[in-house]
Amino acid sequence: MKAVTWHGRRDVRVESVPDPVIEKPTDVLVEVTTTGLCGSDLHLYEVLGAFLDVGDILGHEAMGVVLDVGPAVHAVSAGDRVVVPFNISCGTCYMCVQGLHSQCETTQVHEYGTGAALFGYTKLYGQVPGGQAQYLRVPFGNTLPVVVPHGPPDDRYVLLSDVLPTAWQAVEYAAIPPGGSVAVLGLGPIGDMCTRIARHRGAGTVIGVDLVPERLERARERGVDVLDLARLGARVVDAVRERTGGRGPHAVIDAVGMEAHGSPAATAAQRMTSLLPDALASRLMARVGLDRLHALHLAVDLVRRGGTVSLSGVYGGMTDPLPLLTMFDKQLQLRMGQANVLRWMDDLLPLVNDGDPLGVEDFATHHLPLSEAPSAYEMFQHKDDGMVKVLFQP
Repeated sequence: MKAVTWHGRRDVRVESVPDPVIEKPTDVLVEVTTTGLCGSDLHLYEVLGAFLDVGDILGHEAMGVVLDVGPAVHAVSAGDRVVVPFNISCGTCYMCVQGLHSQCETTQVHEYGTGAALFGYTKLYGQVPGGQAQYLRVPFGNTLPVVVPHGPPDDRYVLLSDVLPTAWQAVEYAAIPPGGSVAVLGLGPIGDMCTRIARHRGAGTVIGVDLVPERLERARERGVDVLDLARLGARVVDAVRERTGGRGPHAVIDAVGMEAHGSPAATAAQRMTSLLPDALASRLMARVGLDRLHALHLAVDLVRRGGTVSLSGVYGGMTDPLPLLTMFDKQLQLRMGQANVLRWMDDLLPLVNDGDPLGVEDFATHHLPLSEAPSAYEMFQHKDDGMVKVLFQP
């Protein structure tokens, strides 16, 4: 089959690799019909190479049609159309029963002390072959794949694999009161969807902050009050407070993470680490890794006293300096974590099955054949051509 494979920093390729096979009785084989390119994939493209091997298959946003099932699978059958959640959760352990599928005790990666395994996402999360491929082996066939109806286009459902549950959880964790205010930092796929979900769930004031003109315009067209960080700089804090009665918003969602602009020293450290031998680089990142924390510091500055900061952007540093004095003084609540995808399916399925209140059908900006993945990664990293969300058709 054809698959997107990692070969080094800023070097991904589409290659022929062996087809996956059923390995366990509860495995399912899925023929992938659509698979997404996520902002988290750029972390593999740029800074997490120490935890990858040449030839690793990337991608964690996939859907398709069941091709074959193991002998113990009874919940899905060949021909069923399914979405594959990005975290690999058994659905039956203590953590899964609590709704914490990203902490699944069956697939936790004990070697690195991390949570549930993820498709296509480094040794830190199990080094499981990913979904940017023609076929995908999916474990836990009775509990993990989400069956969706045939008929509507893939765009209606593929975001259930990551974007929708990640944004829904970010808004849930933000605890915005009815009619309240929220500022969303970063209007990439997750931040953009956060603004839509916040408005859908009754937020009165939704402010979006970014510095890419196309992303700002896209959010503005859906009624978001957008602020251009490139133009405002430090004055963005005053601009947000002017829109929230002088106090700041009830909540701030950081949908940026380690891709943030700013902090030249941290940026240089990340790039230097990526040039070290893998064994040394992985130890360095695990013990003294630093992130570009501009977005997180801005979130702490913006949010009102007694408010909530919700982190959906991925951070990877182990010794990141947090402004704990300010966070304590402002009596902030901080919630974060990988999305518990299956936890939110009952909330999300009605929104994609009945009408399209979140605009998922026209959410993707680019539809490309899988063969164009290398150029798509480069374009997405540089935010060229108004690229916000890419979907590949294998």
